[in-house]
Amino acid sequence: MQKEDVIIVGAGPCGLAAALELQQIGMKPLIIEKRNLVHSISQYPTYMHFFSTPEMLEIGDIPFTTAHEKPSRLEALTYYRTVALRHRVRINAYESVNRVTPLGQGFQLESKDRTGDRKLYHADAVVMATGYFDQPNLLGIPGEDSDKVTHFFREAHPYTGMRVAIIGGSNSAIDAALELERAGAIVTVVYRGMEYSPGIKPWVRPVFESLVAKERITMLFQSRVTEIHPHHVTIESAEGAFSLPNDFVLALTGFHPDREFLTQIGVRIEPEGYPYFDSDTMETNVPGIYLAGVIASRREANEIFIETGRFHGRKIAAQLASLRQGT
Repeated sequence: MQKEDVIIVGAGPCGLAAALELQQIGMKPLIIEKRNLVHSISQYPTYMHFFSTPEMLEIGDIPFTTAHEKPSRLEALTYYRTVALRHRVRINAYESVNRVTPLGQGFQLESKDRTGDRKLYHADAVVMATGYFDQPNLLGIPGEDSDKVTHFFREAHPYTGMRVAIIGGSNSAIDAALELERAGAIVTVVYRGMEYSPGIKPWVRPVFESLVAKERITMLFQSRVTEIHPHHVTIESAEGAFSLPNDFVLALTGFHPDREFLTQIGVRIEPEGYPYFDSDTMETNVPGIYLAGVIASRREANEIFIETGRFHGRKIAAQLASLRQGT
């Protein structure tokens, strides 16, 4: 069994930030990541730019420089990859942690690598930084599991000339609609709200509204997709149900953290649905189990971004440093 001081589960920006903070206090954390480094960012739309400025995405007090006011997805991938390599952060990529078992002293972690080989670890402390990008908010409607449906939007080119229904009204839905329209897709946005979301980026909304007014994008308010079929979708609106010819569906309805894994460890879930943790130390009710990043969100998954979650590791490191000093 491999013994470690601290194991971090998840190599997103917040997990990586925690590793850097732990290195600063003399620890050698190991990150176990079931996919690749900052996998969630690698899944973002290819040509996406962040809403945040570069300094708000920095971790470990390491400068993030870019020629533009808002960094691109590619620049973010390069930044986090460079940080991890230069600071020699230990990362076991493409390895899934399947179980964390509290012991009398520390924890046993069971995992499998990409070849299926089973591994065992012992860690004095575990930081859960698993994010939420693997847990889409499902619609729960017939046809959602068909090949024409995806909860991720990467780029518009594959949809040229296709009839695409976008479910959702957030920035991700609006941005996807704009890219798809430019690529020659026939776009319909299906949104349950009565009007545009107030969270839409102010410089994007006028452009989108103009295309709707010119009938280059169809916007359906107070509407929802109730069934997905091979060649059409069924939509319920304030005026009643109707069928819309359709080739692809982008269900951009957001994501949520996987908290079932936490309950298996013994972490208490509050009646409101979020895990218990000390906001000063990020430690849960299970001594030695810490949270970092969006998994610590109390209400909405998007209440914690890289900008705030990157500081969770600093709290965890301070707590572990004090424990090591016996204070």
